[in-house]
Amino acid sequence: MTAYDAIVLAGGAAKRLGGADKPAVRVGGRPLLDRVLAACPDAGTTVVVGDRRPTARVVTWAREAPAGGGPLAALGAGVRHTSAERVLVLSADLPFLGADTVAALLTASERGGAEGALCSDEGGRDQPLVAVYRGEPLRRELACLAAEHGGLGGLPLRLLTQELTLCRVTADPLASFDCDTWEDIASARARIREHGSVLDEWITAVKEELGIDLDVDTGLLLDLARDAAHGVARPAAPLTTFLVGYAAAKASGDGGGPEAVAEAARKAAALALRWADENETP
Repeated sequence: MTAYDAIVLAGGAAKRLGGADKPAVRVGGRPLLDRVLAACPDAGTTVVVGDRRPTARVVTWAREAPAGGGPLAALGAGVRHTSAERVLVLSADLPFLGADTVAALLTASERGGAEGALCSDEGGRDQPLVAVYRGEPLRRELACLAAEHGGLGGLPLRLLTQELTLCRVTADPLASFDCDTWEDIASARARIREHGSVLDEWITAVKEELGIDLDVDTGLLLDLARDAAHGVARPAAPLTTFLVGYAAAKASGDGGGPEAVAEAARKAAALALRWADENETP
């Protein structure tokens, strides 16, 4: 993937949220800011423009001057800390942004003659804070705007985007869904609990809360829990999966990982089936 830096704008006043600390608002158990950071884990440098706060991974902090000077001022403050040829620019309130959208923007920004790429929503509206910009044109236009207006504070983003040659990327409709109101927050939380995604969301939240980074076969563990519950007793399901995790953790010192989890799960599942067979034998 093309090397890139990332700037996440997290310093807005959140007036429509009654002045709440929007980047810290939780959706699916995780702060909005951490959800956005999870979409760009391979950025060379990640700059968050806003007040310092705990984050799930290491970032560089910056602040626009004056504070609350708007997205262009924040972008100007953040870009000083970047050096990559491409700069990913995101707002901190995108609960459903994924790495696939970031990859699509990076790919589109490499088209001949393009100075960047931004998301376009279902209504055809540009989303300049879900975008990738080439570093040199971005810095050039920011400098020109600052010189022309005596600074970047209070200027609208369209003054920047109208000067750049940008590609449009039509991404998943949820990719650019942002949370400006409490109604938006409620809608995002409701979507998180939809049956098709709730397990993935929960597992991601648990791994982040526990500080672990381990990809496991969820289906394998669910099958194990089912076999233990049906073949032994219902309480055996959570206890067995816990013991499998413990066994995998012990094996990690010997080069274990997802493979160790899978091996322990296979052994425990076989045991549960043998247990069930004994119960059914006359």
